[in-house]
Amino acid sequence: MHSAAERRLAVEHWLLSTLPDPHGREVARRQWREMGAAMLPLGGLFSAVRIPARLVHAVARTTEPADTDGFLEDALDGGAVISVLHGGPRYYALVPGSMPRTWHTAADEWRASGVDCLGRDALLGVPPVTRVEHDAGTWASYWSVPMACAGELCAPLTVARLIAAGVHQLAKQEGEEQE
Repeated sequence: MHSAAERRLAVEHWLLSTLPDPHGREVARRQWREMGAAMLPLGGLFSAVRIPARLVHAVARTTEPADTDGFLEDALDGGAVISVLHGGPRYYALVPGSMPRTWHTAADEWRASGVDCLGRDALLGVPPVTRVEHDAGTWASYWSVPMACAGELCAPLTVARLIAAGVHQLAKQEGEEQE
């Protein structure tokens, strides 16, 4: 059995292993300390699906951060999710590194809703593993659903279902408003 601190350290090491050399890992640690997020490359160990907050809020039926975070944890079976609060709130569901290549058709359909699959040649601002609570006044991002152990990612099919439900719910809401 491992303590929470040991698990966080293992997650941090796993995330940093996306960087090719020790110097890059030290730069990322400094970014966590000084800027609150480290820029990590996607497409190797993990990729990310960017989901606008309005889609998540529509299906979660709440905009309260704690409630939304709990909803995402349940809906994505504990898979890791980062919440970004500035520049239009959005969520990044972390998925296996190879996932975006397999999602081209769905991603094309969802782009109109603001969803995007980020993989090779993309970077993601990843908050420190200890930042697990919403604090809009202090942080630009946090772990909406923390990575419980190294490599615990969202299942692509589960993310697809969440997106489809959000798109459907938004369309339904827009239809009701037009009546």
